[in-house]
Amino acid sequence: MSPLDPPDSHHLLAASGWLELGCASDALAELRSLSPGNLHHPDVLELQWLVQADLKDWSAALETAVQLVEIAPRRPAGWLHRAYALRRVPEGGLQLAWDSLLPACEKFPKEPVIPYNLACYACQMGQLATSRKWLKRALRSDKNDAIRKMAMKDEDLEPLRGEIREL
Repeated sequence: MSPLDPPDSHHLLAASGWLELGCASDALAELRSLSPGNLHHPDVLELQWLVQADLKDWSAALETAVQLVEIAPRRPAGWLHRAYALRRVPEGGLQLAWDSLLPACEKFPKEPVIPYNLACYACQMGQLATSRKWLKRALRSDKNDAIRKMAMKDEDLEPLRGEIREL
């Protein structure tokens, strides 16, 4: 999909800036200034999800992520966001997040955050061997060791903390 034209591109940039400043409600207000025809643009949906996640509005975030996967199925962010929100909505949970994200591994084999999140979900479900397998896969795809650094601090991976350096 093509980039947004002004003034919507300016609203999107401003919304991003508000979010970076920690002003999610101002970012949301800026997103509401967009033309109705651009409300379902993938870039808008990605930022809208980030705002909703910052506000911990998981039901709205899930709805946005579902739209993003439908509109832009080739963007890994939609798949990741949908699983992340599914884990947090009242009717969701770890198993639903896992089931939602697992097909994304086939679609995005070089995206390290997908196996990383699967490792987190498996670990939290008590499936440590499965978690190790997915974490190793994420680490193999990680070019600058950012995944390992993130894993060392991630509470979801606490049961594997002593092993992460060796994986």
